[in-house]
Amino acid sequence: MPDAFESAYPLAPTLSPEDIRARANSSSKTKRPVITFLAGDESVEIPDKSEVGIMRPLRKSEFELDCFAEPVMMEALPSSTWLDKRDLQHRIFVNRSLHLENVKFYGFDMDYTLAEYKSPQYENLGFNLTKERLVHKGYPKEILEFEYDPSFPVRGLWFDTLYGNLLKVDAYGNILVCVHGFEFLKHSQVYELYPNKFLQLDESRVYVLNTLFNLPETYLIACLIDFFTNSPQYQREKTGVRAGDLAMSFKSIFQDVRNAVDYVHIHGDLKVKTTENMDLYLNKDDRLPTFLSRIRESGAKVFILTNSDYNFTDRIMNYLFDIPRDKAGVKTKEPPRNWKTYFDWIVVDARKPLFFGEGTTLRQVDTKTGALKMGNHVGPLHEGLVYSGGSCDVFTQMIGAKGKDVLYVGDHIFGDILKSKKIGGWRTFLIVPELVQELHVWTDKCQLFQQLQNLDVELGDMYKDLDSSTKEKPDISKLRMAIRDVTHKMDLAYGMLGSLFRSGSRQTFFSSQVVRYADLYAASFLNLMYYPFCYMFRAPAMLMPHESTVAHEQRFTVDTPTIDRSRVPTQRNTIAVTTEEHSEDSVGQVEFNPQDLKASTSVPHVRPETPRQLTHTHDEDCSDDEDVTKTAQAK
Repeated sequence: MPDAFESAYPLAPTLSPEDIRARANSSSKTKRPVITFLAGDESVEIPDKSEVGIMRPLRKSEFELDCFAEPVMMEALPSSTWLDKRDLQHRIFVNRSLHLENVKFYGFDMDYTLAEYKSPQYENLGFNLTKERLVHKGYPKEILEFEYDPSFPVRGLWFDTLYGNLLKVDAYGNILVCVHGFEFLKHSQVYELYPNKFLQLDESRVYVLNTLFNLPETYLIACLIDFFTNSPQYQREKTGVRAGDLAMSFKSIFQDVRNAVDYVHIHGDLKVKTTENMDLYLNKDDRLPTFLSRIRESGAKVFILTNSDYNFTDRIMNYLFDIPRDKAGVKTKEPPRNWKTYFDWIVVDARKPLFFGEGTTLRQVDTKTGALKMGNHVGPLHEGLVYSGGSCDVFTQMIGAKGKDVLYVGDHIFGDILKSKKIGGWRTFLIVPELVQELHVWTDKCQLFQQLQNLDVELGDMYKDLDSSTKEKPDISKLRMAIRDVTHKMDLAYGMLGSLFRSGSRQTFFSSQVVRYADLYAASFLNLMYYPFCYMFRAPAMLMPHESTVAHEQRFTVDTPTIDRSRVPTQRNTIAVTTEEHSEDSVGQVEFNPQDLKASTSVPHVRPETPRQLTHTHDEDCSDDEDVTKTAQAK
């Protein structure tokens, strides 16, 4: 049974499952609230998720938001932290330091990287096509009434195929949010299914919905689970549903959805409908040709590595590069350059992440027909030609690249980033389109973050003068409820399932993968345009709690440290000698340098010498070879 605290502040939206179902089944075409961002002379509108799950919109304080922004940032960051002064929409964020001057090869994925699909239009297309495929395979026609709701799904969720739950977890598998269909489970319900609110990442049971292509799939799974567990003709069981002689496990429902999604992407109409109406589904940016040209002018090589087939790639890229030429800032009537001329090498059908492992046969593509030419391509890769398949080892050998020479830009945390980092040793740049919304909430709702900080201070003050002799405990119930209330509002400002990167103060599983495998991340690869190609991306210090919560101004001294790491004379380095000032029986202690003992000991080194040159790795983007080369060139 939930306690009074849980009942008062459940970890669930204030919308009931019935409200969410009604919303999902609604055929209303009324326009949802949007947020408008200015990009140069153009304005971009995205769905506003800030009001989801809250009875009323959050009101701004009577103070301007800027009044909150500076104190929050200055308290959260050390005073010596260097801040990027670029506009937020142009910023690139750094997990590991990277010097662009050392990058010799820039690689790009196509889908959701070079080709930015419009949201929620593209997710809506995939959602509807997958529904139709499931009905064609025998699912009830009633599921066609569901409409895609972009405020519900978020990337990085785990789907537990045993109990049919969508789980938002932290880096270690601790459950932060649990949803069954449209029902957000309470603590007591979660504990019944998952002892200690924990689930191990077991591929036979858990599927990680990590990609942008998974968003419509995530919402469709929730729709189907809710439909079957709440329809009167189906009887709910712990691991599935039953209707007479028909039994369906949640795992079988999920597998049907997975198969339908794969069919739609590979054999279905998704690509056809995309290319038939590219203005509806694709964003075209005039900066793309200019940016790729600048990379090559800097002396670096450029390649595209995509899982899409050649025919689809060619249509998409022709659309993206169908931009009038620009001479001296004036658009001309000259036909645009062929998109292939912007790349040194082109690889399609890469089958990532397999490409970064054993790979497939590398073959040349006939660009007139899209067919593959006979045989295994073993010669050098030529500019202007298109290749299919291959492997990371073969590809890097043919282009003459070493691991850290390559910066690969992609949106798939597993297929593009994790595998290229772990196996290929490439530097990585993750594209996270959701950053636009995340940064909007982070800045626009900063009064909530300030409130939470103030509440934390109040909580600390209540315990400030208490120690182990205290008999009466302070009443923190109201303060605890207030902290949870503010945290709940913060989460829901991002959407029904909260932020992509956190739940309250806890980082999500997706966030941990970004930190671990993405050297850089940003909302768009075009943010690189706002940095010189000699730029040194410097990662901020990753502080431990004992560092982030203790100011340098505070003094901390201990008379006798438990563990003393200072170098002091030891028994071995102290020699007993007779001195003139003492009698024969009086022995004085004289400390000698270890070098003086070298002749009198058989040990090569009595103790290590303090390094007199730079020996510790403070920055991942440096090496002795580079330093030696640059020193030699300077001479």
